[in-house]
Amino acid sequence: MNIMEDGPSLIWGVVCILLLASSLAARRLPLSYIAKAALAWIAIFAALFAIFSFRFEFISIWERVKADISGTAGQSISGETIELRLQDDGHYWITVDINGKPVRFMIDSGATMTAVNATTAKEAGVEADGYPIILSTANGRVAAKRATVQSLVFGPHKIENHPVVVSESFGDVNLLGMNFLNDMQSWRVEANKMILIP
Repeated sequence: MNIMEDGPSLIWGVVCILLLASSLAARRLPLSYIAKAALAWIAIFAALFAIFSFRFEFISIWERVKADISGTAGQSISGETIELRLQDDGHYWITVDINGKPVRFMIDSGATMTAVNATTAKEAGVEADGYPIILSTANGRVAAKRATVQSLVFGPHKIENHPVVVSESFGDVNLLGMNFLNDMQSWRVEANKMILIP
């Protein structure tokens, strides 16, 4: 501890305590009440001191909570590079805007096409047309229809007229497949991170 630097703060703290004690004593209150009031004020000052001392940790926690709520947890953008942290479920997730609507997608290099579930397609205005096609998925063969996402935006990057398949059989999951990854200049996985360079 640097006494020269901390001296004024200590003196100010002692002065505040003395002023508080003298104020309570002047009112001729019972000693038990004065003790309780003093303890309450000490607890308040301690809480304020703790909040101030750990303000950067609280900010970090708040940013993590906001990311979890918005669906961008594990997703960071630095310049042209997008980094995705491996999530607890063993997958990489990214939040993108499709036709202006934010949607959370799992990146699946084993899928040929980007897959959008029927609910998301309806909410984002993605219209599927034509005859159904049969797709082979991890859950077996499913019927789907082809569609086009007019605008797919992630960070500062934008892909237009992105081909997708839409099906009710996809449940509530949306997948970005190889046709998305092929639009990147490069992508790689290292140290539990997926790095995309559009």
